Amino acid sequence: MTWRMPAETAPQDRVWMAFPASGYTLGNDAGSAAEARQAWADVAHAVLEFEPVTMVVDPAEAAVARRYLSGAVEIIEAPLDDAWMRDIGPSFVLDEDDPGAGERGAVEPGAGEPSAVGPGAGEPSAVELGAVDWTFNGWGGQDWARWAKDAEIGRLVTGASGATGIPSLLVNEGGGIQVDGLGTVLATLSVQLDPGRNPQADRATVEAELARTIGATHVVWLPRGLTRDQERYGTWGHVDIVAAIPSPGMLLVHSQDDPAHPDYPVTRELRRMLAESTDAAGSPWTIIDLPAPATLSDSEGFVDYSYVNHLVVNGGVIACSFGEKRADEAAREILAAAYPGRSVIAVEARPLFARGGGIHCITQQQPSVPA
Repeated sequence: MTWRMPAETAPQDRVWMAFPASGYTLGNDAGSAAEARQAWADVAHAVLEFEPVTMVVDPAEAAVARRYLSGAVEIIEAPLDDAWMRDIGPSFVLDEDDPGAGERGAVEPGAGEPSAVGPGAGEPSAVELGAVDWTFNGWGGQDWARWAKDAEIGRLVTGASGATGIPSLLVNEGGGIQVDGLGTVLATLSVQLDPGRNPQADRATVEAELARTIGATHVVWLPRGLTRDQERYGTWGHVDIVAAIPSPGMLLVHSQDDPAHPDYPVTRELRRMLAESTDAAGSPWTIIDLPAPATLSDSEGFVDYSYVNHLVVNGGVIACSFGEKRADEAAREILAAAYPGRSVIAVEARPLFARGGGIHCITQQQPSVPA
């Protein structure tokens, strides 16, 4: 089979999420726990305006989760360490019966085996849903992270979705890649080539595995991510807070325009590198700057607030709001222009970013299988 990860603008069946479980996400007091639960619930309810939501909930949190979540949110119970579905869940792909599928040699690990469950099981179909179950090790085995339970969520979601499982030994997270659906993948050297993730890998090895699993034909490598994300409690360089691909040949790029913030030179260098790159078709990008809000810091230091970290859904965009009317509205207008015909719904994202991520980080879209 030849698998391809579709663009995030492709039609979707649902969005997957995970509800906050015990640990730093909930914090050490009732107020912090309530804030986290409400933030995740707000995103789920925004998505529900456009398509179904399935929430993985730790059994210990099942009763409290239902108090926060609408009855329209489907709940699946499973043990959890954390709640970043983009990273702990699988990346969905489609097989389009490419006649050249056999020409691409698989690299370690081997090809995935079909799941026993799935819609239309046993019936021939021109297109099949797959799910890449990346190896997850707590963002490079960081000493503060726990991941024994989260490492099983990719397999759980794969089975529950009815997708064909595609296991991978590559340590990777969904937030570490962005695709255009046509073979282009954005990645960062500080993630896929992180010694804590893939100590034996080089670019060629990673690119071969991305080709096997998500159909990558052209990888655009960035050296790093934003400043806060490179610190101890960050992911060490996720690209989904730096750039997004709203349509083929177009990039939305995070821009920090205040020289007092350390990301001022970082974002300019990343933009320069992207401007010098091309997509899989060899075409230069049209780059749209998405300026950061004015807030520079919180109690932990410089923030990495980014409107790039949004979720595209059927007919809509779930965007981050940071409590700044002017900046939030400017970002909404940019996103509306980049995704014509979609309604932009803003959700308060500061509680998410205080815990290490954003709206894109806590969600994972499941693409529809064409009839």
